[in-house]
Amino acid sequence: MARPFARMLSHIEYTMFRREIQWLGNVKPLLYSVSCILSTSGVSMIRLAILGCGGMAAEHVRRIKKRNETQNDVEIVALCDVDADRVLEWRNKNIGEDSQAQIFTDAAQMYTEAKPDAVIIITPHTLHFEHGKQALEAGVHVLMEKPMVTNSDDAKKLAEIAEQSGKVFSVGFNTSCMPEFQWLHDTVAAGDNGELGKLIAVTGWLSQDWKKGTTGSWRQDPSLSGGGEMYDSGAHLFNSLVFVVGQPIAEVHSFVDNSETPVDINGTVNLRFANGVLATITVVGDCTDGGSDMVLFFQKGRAQIDPLGWTNQPIKLWKNGQSVRYPHIEGEPVTPTQNFFEVIAGRDHVRATAQNGIVHSQIMDAIYESARLGQAVKVS
Repeated sequence: MARPFARMLSHIEYTMFRREIQWLGNVKPLLYSVSCILSTSGVSMIRLAILGCGGMAAEHVRRIKKRNETQNDVEIVALCDVDADRVLEWRNKNIGEDSQAQIFTDAAQMYTEAKPDAVIIITPHTLHFEHGKQALEAGVHVLMEKPMVTNSDDAKKLAEIAEQSGKVFSVGFNTSCMPEFQWLHDTVAAGDNGELGKLIAVTGWLSQDWKKGTTGSWRQDPSLSGGGEMYDSGAHLFNSLVFVVGQPIAEVHSFVDNSETPVDINGTVNLRFANGVLATITVVGDCTDGGSDMVLFFQKGRAQIDPLGWTNQPIKLWKNGQSVRYPHIEGEPVTPTQNFFEVIAGRDHVRATAQNGIVHSQIMDAIYESARLGQAVKVS
């Protein structure tokens, strides 16, 4: 059941105003998220379509099954991919042989005939703009897997389409849905008045055996992926960085190694934020020892956390040279999938908006331009 309006509005004022206004300095995401919640409150059973039936789609299905154990408010009514036989096999394996979800190879036909309320889009990255636009214009709520799109011009266009549609539009970033990252964001925003003082610099890294694992797949085809490891798993790392620092990025200087493939496999990136905070990011996609980490250096201490949100690693804090106890953090972590349905049901706000997608695309545009020119570039 949706919250009473007064209680819902109080939640919006507290969470959305703090997050969207302090971080992005833009009133549009706030108004858009509020309008989505108010327009969707009271929704009961959510008729869901899935566009793109691969490994990540299976993960979304697992999350939906877990949700339906208690909520029972999501019905998968349609599936779409290029090969109907493969979709049928995927449906039987991941949803169940008794599933009645219709199978399509054309998304427009799916929206017309199945009439879903919402869609999760998990297609190759360079198709995201057209697929997102198509769904929104069909009147369907959209959860777009990251990256939202693969260039900043398309990101801005899609954000405008989403706003005009009045439909829920969310991007599948993990850490925006975790209270630990909201706590870090608030601690950074407090500056000299915060527990750790002013933020000085951030360093983060990610390693995976990505090159081997994606050989022969569309992820190493730039016409479909838009980029390599930095645009794929690295998206979580860059989103976490920008979300926590809460300031626009002013300048980027990057070095990229394709490791004899058509896309970036390894890379290092230096970033300078508008408020002077410095950051270094290293992404390695040719390493059998996978992992990730992020450390924030403040004037009075430092904080360490998993920047991908895959391990639920608690924050580790040091203050004035001493390890300190785990801070009191309110709220429970949710997945982007869970957040999407809660927004549609009128019980939450969008944790990763189209604005997140815009910022990420701007960073990636600058990273690739810097690597091509061999010099630092401004972020527009």
